[in-house]
Amino acid sequence: VQLQASGGGLVQDGGSLRLSCTASGDIASITALGWYRQVPGKQREMVATATTSGFVGYGGFVKDRFTITRDAAKNTVYLQMNSLKPEDTAVYYCNAGLVHNPYNVYGQGTQVTVSS
Repeated sequence: VQLQASGGGLVQDGGSLRLSCTASGDIASITALGWYRQVPGKQREMVATATTSGFVGYGGFVKDRFTITRDAAKNTVYLQMNSLKPEDTAVYYCNAGLVHNPYNVYGQGTQVTVSS
């Protein structure tokens, strides 16, 4: 499975961005698509995930600011991020959960920077 992410950038405090991630390859092995983020020196953390069975989950810090949606026909997930804060600044990684080893794959990161 390969993941192609896009949509990062620079935005002001309170602004919005939309990230996109398109999967290709062994699509049938995907159980979930979502987003993680990482700040230098800190662990990667889950932002949002959407499973093929319809479950949607968010990291605790999201607090209704972000929405993940999935277009199954396009093998794409979107992350709409509103009310962005400077502490949301991070590299955001698209993630796919798989039914087989390696069970998790990440795409290339996309930088999100929120200026105060």
